[in-house]
Amino acid sequence: MIAENIAHYQTVKTPDGDFTVITASNGAVLASGWTADHTVLRALIHPRLQPEQFCVTDTAAGSAVLAYYSGDPDPFANFAVKQHGGEFHSGVWHQMRQIPFGSTLSYAELARAAGNAAAVRAAASACARNAAPLFVPCHRVVRTGGQLGGFAWGTELKKSILRFESLN
Repeated sequence: MIAENIAHYQTVKTPDGDFTVITASNGAVLASGWTADHTVLRALIHPRLQPEQFCVTDTAAGSAVLAYYSGDPDPFANFAVKQHGGEFHSGVWHQMRQIPFGSTLSYAELARAAGNAAAVRAAASACARNAAPLFVPCHRVVRTGGQLGGFAWGTELKKSILRFESLN
């Protein structure tokens, strides 16, 4: 087996519950979320990016999650994220990474920032397909008017994260 097919995962304790992150052998984030069960996250990794083997270990990405919950506003900036999607979804994921800690954008603003103001539903779809929350901060995208909108990990968790960011 070649090293590129080995992924690493780590679960850390956060105020919002267990958070697991899966990284490729080069440290790029493949998936993350509020669960202690890495197999839940494995299902989020696109088949073209799916590693053959998973090993539990301490990761730089896990340390970044702990730094985030300690109040560091941008511990994720230097992490590559590998997700599979078309040009527009990739652009939306890139634009989400530009939303500053403590700020939000509406789905319409996100679509416009990604280059297609009419693609609001497609921007929302990219948020829903985001396999790497926190590293790609889909929680910072809300409905026009400020209503929360959806979140794969639940709207109560989205509310908690946004509240945390507004206090720091």
